[in-house]
Amino acid sequence: MKKAWSSSILRRAAIVLIHALLWTAAFHLALQLRFEGGAISEPFARTWPYALGLLLVCRAVAFYAGGLFHGLWRYAGLPELLNLIKTTTAGSVAFVVLATMAGVPMPRSLYVGEWLASIVLVGGLRFAIRLAHEQRQGRRRHPDALQTLILGAGDAGESLLRDIQRMPDRRWEVCGFLDDDPLKRGALVRDVRVLGGADEATLRRVVVEREVKLVLLAMPTVDGPRTRDIVRICQKLEVPVRTVPSISERIEDFSVATIREVAIEDLLRRAPVSLDVEQVEGLLEGRTVLVTGAGGSIGGELCRQALRFKPGLLLLLDHSENGLYFIERELRQRFPEASVVPLVCDITDRGRLDALFRRYRPEVVIHAAAHKHVPMMEANSPEAVKNNVFGTVAVADAAHASGADTFVMISTDKAVNPTSIMGATKRVAEMALQARAEASRTRYVTVRFGNVLASTGSVVPLFREQIARGGPVTVTHPEMRRYFMTIPEATQLVLQAGAIAERSEIFVLDMGEPVRIVDLARDMIELSGFTPDVDIKVEFVGLRPGEKLFEELLLDDERYARTPHPKIRVGKIQPTARERLERGLSGLRAAADANDDAAVRRFLAELVPESTLSPPEAATVSAPALSPAPSPA
Repeated sequence: MKKAWSSSILRRAAIVLIHALLWTAAFHLALQLRFEGGAISEPFARTWPYALGLLLVCRAVAFYAGGLFHGLWRYAGLPELLNLIKTTTAGSVAFVVLATMAGVPMPRSLYVGEWLASIVLVGGLRFAIRLAHEQRQGRRRHPDALQTLILGAGDAGESLLRDIQRMPDRRWEVCGFLDDDPLKRGALVRDVRVLGGADEATLRRVVVEREVKLVLLAMPTVDGPRTRDIVRICQKLEVPVRTVPSISERIEDFSVATIREVAIEDLLRRAPVSLDVEQVEGLLEGRTVLVTGAGGSIGGELCRQALRFKPGLLLLLDHSENGLYFIERELRQRFPEASVVPLVCDITDRGRLDALFRRYRPEVVIHAAAHKHVPMMEANSPEAVKNNVFGTVAVADAAHASGADTFVMISTDKAVNPTSIMGATKRVAEMALQARAEASRTRYVTVRFGNVLASTGSVVPLFREQIARGGPVTVTHPEMRRYFMTIPEATQLVLQAGAIAERSEIFVLDMGEPVRIVDLARDMIELSGFTPDVDIKVEFVGLRPGEKLFEELLLDDERYARTPHPKIRVGKIQPTARERLERGLSGLRAAADANDDAAVRRFLAELVPESTLSPPEAATVSAPALSPAPSPA
């Protein structure tokens, strides 16, 4: 320990000495420029040694305060240059003030000349050391380094190239850039030329001419169709393609270590979500927030996103102890300063639910708990009703009784013109919340959206499993289409919707364009390195009970209005008459308690007249393992 401490002291002393020598050289250079003949006139000839001593003290104090004696010169960059200019200026100002106060006269031009010379000499030394370090690293190229082409010559591409060039024994040799911006073509980025546009013809030509063995996609904001085109071109050329993460996936910066395989999320990529941070902070910061279904994929991500806004207490509620255990452990590791409490509870257990609400008094409730799998709920309609309808009612009533400010429920596009039990139960839950909002100070907010990529039980994990087994990949129908969002995008917009709600409303998220499931399946097969219908077959197995080809977000007679957020719309959805709703709910509860599937379907059809539910016998027909069509909630 003593030896290390002693070495550090010696190193720091050497750095200060080097700086003192450079400042002395800058001072004498400024003197020589001021007195061209070399003879320094009076009274400056007598006072300049005192001025130099004063300058060295001022510079040393300023540089120590600015941390410029502590940096590693091999990593000097623009931030350090700006700090160097700022600190040198502060030292010069102090020198001028103290020299004037001490009566040490010096020519005014000397102050400016010395300031400029100091910046050039001190900054030049630092950048010369960095240049020598990078050149030494650049000579460590691995003999089998892959010829690499970077698509995108913007900030992401330049940062990626810099990281590659700094690798101690790099296995990638960047031979050029391609970029869509015509103004960049022919330009040099860190001595690597932009060879042309990122179009198919140029990509093919450069891959052949430069013998490219790897393509790196450094275009984090490019949309999904463009990414898909690039991936398909590279697959035809038999050149692997990798990507760097999008802005929403990285906190500050990325490095070589973050380069990954192109994923299906990249092919469906949409513009990053922009949150109104102040609004969401106003909803969550310092408050007690409860998330139901916290152990699920959507609920878990809602917890992660919520903790970004520093709630006073986050309550994780779920009936699955395993899911709750894993999300609690993750959150405590990622947010060690956060207050997190796991609560094991079935939302249909009113006694337990009311006790928890009385104890913790949550101010914001985000309701993500639900049964969501369409075919499974067709065969278990009483449980769908108990959980999705009366579980929601129980949580909503507990929120009202405890004085919660905001209640946000995650709904689904399957609640529109429902053809399934799951969709119909979510629509009835929406209706129940609208009714409760009329007599409560709690804002009851519903957010509708479509499928979420890679959520538990969704189609993407199933396709991955089927591809890993060698196929076939099963799709219900060639024209089956679904809306998709990523989990972070959906959850961020849920929080934003809760923040902008003025009263009890049903919000509809902008889901973009629907995606054909068969196209999704074929893209995933290609990303796995196989050829669809050659290496791995795609089989069509027919629609299952409760499924429909196209999902909708609003009924034909429902209108919507825009909100301040471009991806959130508010539906103009009329509430159901209270008497009719209560009568239907009473019959529905009795039917569910009696496990009477036929009665459940009858009461759901009465409550949701636009629904077209399958008859009871159709729901019990067994079916092979198909691609599921779960809702996001």
